[in-house]
Amino acid sequence: MARTPSNMMPLGTKAPGFTLTDTVSGAEKTLKELSGSHGTVIMFICNHCPFVKHVNAGIVALAKDYQDKGIGFVAISSNDVENYPQDNPELMKENALVEGFTFPYLFDESQEIATAYDAACTPDFYFFDSELCLVYRGQLDDSRPGNGIPVTGRDIRNALDAVLSGQKVDPNQKPSIGCNIKWKVA
Repeated sequence: MARTPSNMMPLGTKAPGFTLTDTVSGAEKTLKELSGSHGTVIMFICNHCPFVKHVNAGIVALAKDYQDKGIGFVAISSNDVENYPQDNPELMKENALVEGFTFPYLFDESQEIATAYDAACTPDFYFFDSELCLVYRGQLDDSRPGNGIPVTGRDIRNALDAVLSGQKVDPNQKPSIGCNIKWKVA
């Protein structure tokens, strides 16, 4: 397993807009329509990465705990499906249904959105406040495949709770670690 860290986009960055296809519904979705009234979590994930597989249940639980509190959740896969066919949109839809995703799973075929977010790995997490300004980026928690630490979502939950209670998010944030995004070769 490759261990690629997040690039850690600067805090305060405005969320780059997008229009991408939701692999479950087949509908085009925009950042504006998916944004939550109190904030938005954008996750770069994929189907085959063992780091993502390790946290899938945790991200589903996270979304279920916070969606009713006005937090929007969006998952995006930007992997090259020609060289990594297990990440193609049909299998993304299947994975979303099997895992019980309560949020859209969007396909970034051009990889422009991953580039705009400076995403480096799967999973890579970004939390934007109600004004779509970045307040958290990095890891879900300290759990990794094989390290024996349970998946709790502690780090991102702390950021979500801070925003929901009107507190400042701790700027000391750890990068996520995962498989590198599978970039297309020119």
